[in-house]
Amino acid sequence: MISRNLRHLRVFLTVADVHTLTRASDICSVSQPAVSQTLHKLEQQAGGALFTRTYQGVFANARGQTLARRVKRAFALLDPMLASLSPRLPMTATVAQLRALIAVTEAENFTLAAKRLGLSQPSVHRAISQLETEAGNPLFERAEHGLQPTKAARALAQTARLALAELSQADADLAEFDGRDGGRIVIGALPLSRSALLPQALSEFRRLRPRMTIEINDGPYDDLLTGLRRGDVDMIVGALRVPTPIADIRQDALFDDHLAFVCAPDHELANRSIGLEKLADRAWVVPRLGSPSRDQFDAYFKAKACPYPTSLIESGSVLFIREMLRTGDFIACVSGAQAEAEIEKGLLARIDVAGDWPGRSIGITTRFDWMPTKSQALLVDLLHQIGKSKHTG
Repeated sequence: MISRNLRHLRVFLTVADVHTLTRASDICSVSQPAVSQTLHKLEQQAGGALFTRTYQGVFANARGQTLARRVKRAFALLDPMLASLSPRLPMTATVAQLRALIAVTEAENFTLAAKRLGLSQPSVHRAISQLETEAGNPLFERAEHGLQPTKAARALAQTARLALAELSQADADLAEFDGRDGGRIVIGALPLSRSALLPQALSEFRRLRPRMTIEINDGPYDDLLTGLRRGDVDMIVGALRVPTPIADIRQDALFDDHLAFVCAPDHELANRSIGLEKLADRAWVVPRLGSPSRDQFDAYFKAKACPYPTSLIESGSVLFIREMLRTGDFIACVSGAQAEAEIEKGLLARIDVAGDWPGRSIGITTRFDWMPTKSQALLVDLLHQIGKSKHTG
């Protein structure tokens, strides 16, 4: 793992930019032996030499350029935010201080933050005090139920999360440089992706990357979006939102999905054609309010000027829907792609309702400026291939 010592990483970047250890030592205000020692430590952590030494100077080799790209991205995020609080902060702030800031911002309590970090409460308090002293302003205000982060504290914590995520990506990049599977891929999985899209993509991905760690997080869209914007989640796979909910994310469509009405295979309506107006008085299991599928369900009844169902159970779980349909006289509204997967297994049957079904885009959501590792890019490519086959099929 590459050192999270920001001063060492700044020395590394300076050498990469100016190509001499002597000038780098002057710029960074450290001795030339200290520069050499810093580079030696980083090269040990990076798994090999980062520079080619010639009579003309010191130049970053391919490994060094790989690391430099990520480190530059981290500082491009971090330095403007630090400088907005104090001109000296870019040179004095440490990762330990930034991690303390993130933890206290989330916990709103020094003791809870210290437990999360595995540190003593005085250590966390001291780290925050050092940041506040350098910034010249408090970063937290005491409130009735704990510490309230200031606007500046929240902004710096968010930026620090993303900068630290870039350094984690650097570890993965360097592992891949040596032909190893490094790091992990964290996927926010929305309901449709869990039943159809992701299993296909990950099965092929695992064949190509047998040792890469993959973490699947499910949950409400808003929670996954927060994780994505913090750098805790690499991508969200599932229904895209219209309009895009916030400007710092990118939505990349894979294919269009259409709703389906389904029932248990032995239900009286299984594989039958029926008018929409005859379904209003049925007991329904439908997607949760606010989800794209539910919006389409509501709009469909409105567009057809049909009475709206009054007996509704809301759920985003296909497993729950399937079990509800088995227990009684229920029908359900689900994604067409999810329905096909369940119908092929003989677990659900389609109810044929004539009419123009509205479509919704299924795709990948990432941070707007996200730069994937090679493994992450491979998974994205596989998702596109599967999405293309669904679109043409």
